[in-house]
Amino acid sequence: MSMPKRQLGANGPMVGAIGFGCMSFAGFFGEADDETSLETLAAVEAAGIDFWDTANLYGMGRSERIVGQYLKESGADVTLATKVGIIPGPPRAFSNEEDYIRSELESSLKKLNRDKVELYYIHRRQQELPVETVAETMGKLIEEGLIDAWGLSEVAPSTIRRAHSVVPVTAVQNEYSLWTRQPELGVIQTCEELDITFVPFSPVARGALGVADLDPSTFDDSDFRKVNPRFMGQNWLENMGYIRAFREFAETKGVSTPALALAWVLHQGDHLIPIPGTRTKEHLADWAHAGEIGLSEDDLWEIEQILPAGWAAGDRYSDQQMVGVERYC
Repeated sequence: MSMPKRQLGANGPMVGAIGFGCMSFAGFFGEADDETSLETLAAVEAAGIDFWDTANLYGMGRSERIVGQYLKESGADVTLATKVGIIPGPPRAFSNEEDYIRSELESSLKKLNRDKVELYYIHRRQQELPVETVAETMGKLIEEGLIDAWGLSEVAPSTIRRAHSVVPVTAVQNEYSLWTRQPELGVIQTCEELDITFVPFSPVARGALGVADLDPSTFDDSDFRKVNPRFMGQNWLENMGYIRAFREFAETKGVSTPALALAWVLHQGDHLIPIPGTRTKEHLADWAHAGEIGLSEDDLWEIEQILPAGWAAGDRYSDQQMVGVERYC
């Protein structure tokens, strides 16, 4: 399989146009099995996906340990991103203080079996700490060779500009898909203007735009989606009507639903590198080829008629899940 390449930031490496998110290895979307996760990473590598994303928060280090084990055993050459900034609690809190960042980075590097990571994100902002101060901290880590570049997650355009003016930001990661399009109201444009890569996470709508209908009643209690408004009650019933219509269109194109959803994201700009995730190599096969799918103007128009901006019923997060996310419109 030939994976198209895109540049990470203004001066970063060329990586596959589709990255991989490792959040699900920690059990956020149902029970996960470490051996299955390692098999999935082997399939990810084989598919030419060489930009991997994890976080210290995912399973309290479980995801990082799995990635680190695979890298040690396989010798895979990947561009690696991890994150810092969320203290899970309860109650959930946030820290972007230099001492905390350094301590967590040291812990992450040990789990990842790395001397450095190519990209280090602030997972959530600590609002009472100026982002300019945070940028200075990340700049020190770059100078010391502990990270190659830094990024921000779930932030507003104003934050991006302030941070970038101190130490250039390489990537910004926010949720973006056919059912979550808020980044179109400023983040995507700001990233393009400043030559920053925009990294959409959950680009296939947390599995909603999968090959088959989901049944939220079967979700484990630990499943992130269990209390997510879009998967609940009447909201889900309404959303399924749109999803099935989109699936029918994908069938007419001869592609899977998640592959078409991912292809749509890729067509929103060359500076986008989405990071879908999965727990299994079987689901990976459903969308790994999305970078090869061409979409005409007529296709894009048809998709817009089926899934117009704002079609999803329910918020993308519950009130508890929304804590720490910057709102700007």
